[in-house]
Amino acid sequence: MESNLQELLKKVRNCVICESDLPHGVRPVLQVDREAKILVVGQAPGRKVHESGIPFDDASGERLRNWMGIGCDVFYDVSKVAILPMGFCYPGKGKSGDLPPRKICSDTWRSNILSRLDKIELTLVIGQYAMTYHFPNEESNLTEIVMNWKAYFPKALPLPHPSPRNNIWLKKNPWFEDHVIPALQKRVKNILG
Repeated sequence: MESNLQELLKKVRNCVICESDLPHGVRPVLQVDREAKILVVGQAPGRKVHESGIPFDDASGERLRNWMGIGCDVFYDVSKVAILPMGFCYPGKGKSGDLPPRKICSDTWRSNILSRLDKIELTLVIGQYAMTYHFPNEESNLTEIVMNWKAYFPKALPLPHPSPRNNIWLKKNPWFEDHVIPALQKRVKNILG
């Protein structure tokens, strides 16, 4: 089974399905291992992550690690944390931020990879695109879904994107850092020991 996952990841890392639609070229960025206990599901790599090839290697990642209560050493330990965005390559810039993740990426690879991650105890579902996929019957908006976090916890936790662009959202919703973040940190600590 492990060799099958490695073969699959090799195919993902060599994928060029969207090459003609990606202004900055293909560079799938993900972190996956069968032993991982926490799954981080984001939107798609941003420009900085596209350049470094390291998931969440930016201000969003710094905030996410703070929310989780872990450092880079744990976050980038593939046997502990899997990172599987909705789109694996940087989609480019739009009028008000990055473009949405390319749906074909998820359609082509996602279920096959997820089926091999059978030790996941917590899935962090970050942002609207991830929520639409992981909570397909949910009709609420992002804020309402995050406010209703206990309905998904402790198996999953919906989160706003940790981007500095969401500072206004965080200021408008102080309950998030007062209640959700402590629960997240406790859960991460319990899972990872």
